[in-house]
Amino acid sequence: MADTNLSSFIWSVADLLRGDYRQSDYAKVILPFTVLRRLDCVLEPTKEAVLAEKALREKAGLNPEPFLLKKAGQLFCNTSALDLKKLMGDQDHIGENLRAYIQAFTPAVRDIFENFDFHTQIDRLQKAGLLYLVAEKFTQVDLHPEAVSNADMGMVFEELIRKFSELSNETAGEHFTPREVIRLMVNLLFVEDDEALTKPGVVRSLYDPTAGTGGMLSVAEDYLLEHNPKARLVMHGQELNPESYAICKADMLIKGQDIGQIIRGNTLSEDGHPGKVFDYMLSNPPFGVEWKKIEKEVRKEAEQLGFNGRFGPGLPRVSDGSLLFLLHLVSKMRPAVDGGCRFGIVLNGSPLFTGGAGSGESEIRRYMLENDLVEAIIGLPTDMFYNTGISTYVWIVSNRKPEHRKGQVQLIDASAFWQKMRKSLGSKRKELSPEHIADITRIFGDFQEVTRDGVPISRIFKNEAFGYRSITVERPERDASGKIVVGQKGKAKGRPVADSSLRDTENVPLSEEVEAYFKREVLPHASDAWIDPDKTKVGYEIPFNRHFYVFKPPRPLAEIDTDLKACTDRILEMIAGLSK
Repeated sequence: MADTNLSSFIWSVADLLRGDYRQSDYAKVILPFTVLRRLDCVLEPTKEAVLAEKALREKAGLNPEPFLLKKAGQLFCNTSALDLKKLMGDQDHIGENLRAYIQAFTPAVRDIFENFDFHTQIDRLQKAGLLYLVAEKFTQVDLHPEAVSNADMGMVFEELIRKFSELSNETAGEHFTPREVIRLMVNLLFVEDDEALTKPGVVRSLYDPTAGTGGMLSVAEDYLLEHNPKARLVMHGQELNPESYAICKADMLIKGQDIGQIIRGNTLSEDGHPGKVFDYMLSNPPFGVEWKKIEKEVRKEAEQLGFNGRFGPGLPRVSDGSLLFLLHLVSKMRPAVDGGCRFGIVLNGSPLFTGGAGSGESEIRRYMLENDLVEAIIGLPTDMFYNTGISTYVWIVSNRKPEHRKGQVQLIDASAFWQKMRKSLGSKRKELSPEHIADITRIFGDFQEVTRDGVPISRIFKNEAFGYRSITVERPERDASGKIVVGQKGKAKGRPVADSSLRDTENVPLSEEVEAYFKREVLPHASDAWIDPDKTKVGYEIPFNRHFYVFKPPRPLAEIDTDLKACTDRILEMIAGLSK
């Protein structure tokens, strides 16, 4: 059965649910039932052999599980004599039998149904008199691997996830990243490693700390297999939302992947992969979400472990946890001596410039740039995501930069690279075409400054270009007669007393001498000023838009005057018309 027919067949189950279920709740029934039917079909050929093996091993007093997995030829099995077809034979007890059948799966599979909260849906369907009808509908669809390959099954499942995300797009953006954004990130991640990735038998690890429904892991694997069918990507992930976690694991299971490394929980407060490092990582953490709920755990780790933990460089303000995810990923990078790591993360604009010198945000940027970890930042068009229209940026971070990129950062303004979508989905009105993705990937790969039609697209800067010293400029307090007030005791004795109301700060680029800047910019205007060296701080910011600003001169005055005259003449004419 072609995958389009298959997804429309599964979609037809929605007709049964209409009236008893809201559209946005269809997924709660259709997704777990699709998974159940697929697993049912996958295990069917070995069912009898597994049950015989179970009886044999139990008789011998042995734990049967390892033997059963071998017999099933899968990473999971089911030890119940029931299957979906047999359930149809006992209409009166379908609820309890269905529960017993699900309980007989391997723990990792049971975990999926528990996080789908499938038992609640069984109760709900039973109360509505729909359980038998829905189950029966699914027994009619052939999801055996010889009829529907793992790849096709994955495509069907992705299509269903996408459709359901569109139906409930008020929350979709939290757990679903547009596929074309992921494709771009995956391209940027792998573009410099194509040679290494095409070697036979290559094994690489990939990690997503905010896995959502697993889209980033899936697209990355598709890319790798396309380039090298013999390559293997070992996937790791963590996800907080139970339903997204269930979908992610189900999607991977359906494609025949190991789901042992997908963990549920809050990545920032309880790292599900402690001590592990990875070759590649991808993440689209929630934008601008506060981290008050986990503040205690995060601060404790920062204070107790410092740079031996994840948050040594600094902590951002509690209202936005984006940079905590960035630091978490940095802590998971495979060390450069062991082959290094590259990762991509989507962030909003605030991590680029929020926070002055000495703030947590500035200290995190300082750590990233002084350690030469930022390879590139790509500005995406607005209206690219389902739940927000704001500007977003893809950071490409690496501890194994190629020689020609060392000590430098590439900024790419891709905000004009988009096409209008045929139909808007929530806040998402624009999309990247395959040509746009190829173009951005090429600009990144070429690592050159690019200008088109007088507009800069790619710019390259030294790391220190984003750094500055924030100096505190003091001026003396004066008494009523205008005389400078001097200190009377201690260190301050005989020195001018600073007037706090006249205190000012200046940001001096790192590339410039502070004294030279002070003589040129401050002393001509305030000859009595001095710098308080104890208050000098180093800061870093990345004013992305400023570097791509193109000045458009105003129109000639004569032209503006002509327009104004035409406008006033028209108004006078209209007034004259009214008075007739």
